[in-house]
Amino acid sequence: MLRRRLSSLLLRSPCSSAVASSIQQQHHLILPTHAEKPPALNLLRLFTSLAGTDGDRPFIAFVLGGPGSGKGTQCSRIASDFGFSHVSAGDLLRNEISAGTDQGEWILEIIREGRIVPSEITVELVRKAIESSTAKRVLIDGFPRCEENRIAFEKITGTEPDLVLFFDCPEDEMVKRLLSRNQGRVDDNIETIKKRLKVFESLNLPVVEYYSSRGKAHKINATGTEDEIFEAVRKLFSSLRL
Repeated sequence: MLRRRLSSLLLRSPCSSAVASSIQQQHHLILPTHAEKPPALNLLRLFTSLAGTDGDRPFIAFVLGGPGSGKGTQCSRIASDFGFSHVSAGDLLRNEISAGTDQGEWILEIIREGRIVPSEITVELVRKAIESSTAKRVLIDGFPRCEENRIAFEKITGTEPDLVLFFDCPEDEMVKRLLSRNQGRVDDNIETIKKRLKVFESLNLPVVEYYSSRGKAHKINATGTEDEIFEAVRKLFSSLRL
């Protein structure tokens, strides 16, 4: 159900008949379109202008997808192959927990309950990670998870992403991956996983819809082997001459 809703949502982005035909043949990529210029040229312009439109800021790519969709693994490979700094919102929160601070204890309780950490906390951690990086290209993995996250990020940083990747994976596959990865995480149990999937479905869809309406959302089929999924990712980035 979730995949059908997301596919329908992404495919509602305005596009020319030629691009629509291409989408039917290549489900791994939903290209943004504009009436004045070919979509590929718009994306190429974004990637070759690494500072975006905000002076010295890095090129920012959000990476979205359900828990267990494999986005973290793919981000590591994108960072290695295409020169991005990989910022994981989840890792930033877990690092705060490991630090043993009062805020970390609070974050731990929220995660155990399958809820989303308040936007201001996550955005501040992400902002500091971006500012501490010297890279010209930054992947922000697992963020924003809801509209409140998105709005807070744009308000606090004064910018928005140049590109958004969405890893589309069936719910049963995500559950199987989460239960089998055995990383000792507090949120890798069946009850919390189900809560996380419900939260993802109810809150992440508006974020995908927003970026789709702005021509920035790109869907990657997140089923298959790690190499098969990355091949679709590689084709997208290689087509942009990154």
